[in-house]
Amino acid sequence: MSLLGIQGERETGMDVREGNVMAVQSIANVVKSSLGPQGLDKMLVDETGEVVITNDGATILKLLSIEHPAAKILGDLAQIQDKEVGDGTTSVVILSAELLRRATQLIKNKVHPTTVISGYRTALKEAIKHIKEDLIIQIDTSDTELLRKVAETSLSSKLIGPESKFFSEIIVNAMLNVKTTVGNTTKYPVRNINIIKTHGKSVTESRLIDGYALETARGGMGMPLTVKNAKIALLDMNLAKFRLPAGVSVLVQNPEELENIRQRELDVTKERCKKIIDAGANVIVCSKGIDDLALKYFVEANCIAVRRCERSDMKRLAAATGAKIMITFDDENGEEIFNKECLGEAEEVSEEAINDYNYVFFKKCKKQAAQTILLRGANYLMLDETERSVHDALCAVKRVLESNKLVVGGGCVEVSTSLYLENFARSLGSREQMAINEFAESLNVIPKQLAINAAKDSTDLLTKLRYVHERYLKQKEHTEDTKKLKNTGLDLLTGKIRNNYKAGVFEPAISKVKSLKFATEAAITILRIDDLIRIEPEKKQQGK
Repeated sequence: MSLLGIQGERETGMDVREGNVMAVQSIANVVKSSLGPQGLDKMLVDETGEVVITNDGATILKLLSIEHPAAKILGDLAQIQDKEVGDGTTSVVILSAELLRRATQLIKNKVHPTTVISGYRTALKEAIKHIKEDLIIQIDTSDTELLRKVAETSLSSKLIGPESKFFSEIIVNAMLNVKTTVGNTTKYPVRNINIIKTHGKSVTESRLIDGYALETARGGMGMPLTVKNAKIALLDMNLAKFRLPAGVSVLVQNPEELENIRQRELDVTKERCKKIIDAGANVIVCSKGIDDLALKYFVEANCIAVRRCERSDMKRLAAATGAKIMITFDDENGEEIFNKECLGEAEEVSEEAINDYNYVFFKKCKKQAAQTILLRGANYLMLDETERSVHDALCAVKRVLESNKLVVGGGCVEVSTSLYLENFARSLGSREQMAINEFAESLNVIPKQLAINAAKDSTDLLTKLRYVHERYLKQKEHTEDTKKLKNTGLDLLTGKIRNNYKAGVFEPAISKVKSLKFATEAAITILRIDDLIRIEPEKKQQGK
């Protein structure tokens, strides 16, 4: 029991800080070797024996069973980066761990945590200012070549890196095809792109399909394979034989009345199907079951009916076709009706067989454009990783299209910002200068780790890269030749430095800005902790 009378353990001061750093560092060490185009994959096996092979930082940390409270913050950090940007999850974790490690060293050297936090916040503000003023490149979104390069850069560190040119074409076309304009705002919703995986053939036989696809088949073989000018009804209910609710009892005097009740149950289902068909629907998508009786009426009306559709797919279909999801036939007066306004529209709905699987395609939807990327692969482990890789690249292209801004990759931004902050720190006369210097040094961890993962001399490459960027920053007036110096980054295949703008290594500008913000905030959150109290569970008294 502590002095406060609390049943539990209490740690304070440097013990807590060192424990937090050790926990955070161990998490960063797990994902560190998966950074960059030469990064390695991780195999994760859960308690049921299910295997996941990936090098995506957010996926790795999501599947790890993290118990330390400070380390959990890094897991959440990767998920936030994945949600906000879609890429850069590994680098944000590595950067946050390095910032925390260096801050703890300063505190050991008698620098107050408040001074370190203040210095980090000043450094973050200056770093973002430098990136926005000097490193961001404004682009024209009609330049599809630049967009393909962004997708290639994102895919280069993935399992399908060797086929990045092939997939970048699919990804850019898919994103441009789902362009949505609301007022003066243009959006590129990734949710309008459905990724489906079919086992078999090679990854280069993946393709882009104009329309939304459901991994399902028609409810009956007598239904047409294709319906033109489709009117789509979305039902989140059962279309089965009507039954009286549980607990309802009917007192019957005459056996003939019992037969009438059974017949009426059949007629209720028939009337519901007739209402849907009379409203003009020729494609019915149901989230639950459709029994044979209802299917019979749809076959007779020459409609396509799809049963047991996932609700997430149904919501996407509603957004794409303009349909409203019906959860009941009852109106406010208690009468059963089906309103024509609830129907969605698509130019064509058809069923196609691909390999051993059937898919229903909704092509040229009325309200929003929808696309489907059909992935092929040798096994499901590869297909799952390909799906994650394609999703990351889609998010990267989306961010560039919506912001019209990108930066040069390959360690270029980190080294340039690091040198800028070192020069800025020398202009200060306060103790915060030390924290800003450590922040600047922390940024070098990204290019250093990229070189290490590529089996290159990290010290040699980083020294050469810093020399070139220092030359650029020292120039007061820039010529065309000196302007190119700021685009110098790492070439991890040859182990040299090069102009990465010419090489086509691009990343979304928002990815770098958000990475810095999230990593700094996470480091500051953990840095503020100087006391840890573990409450022991209350012991139950015997006999109670």
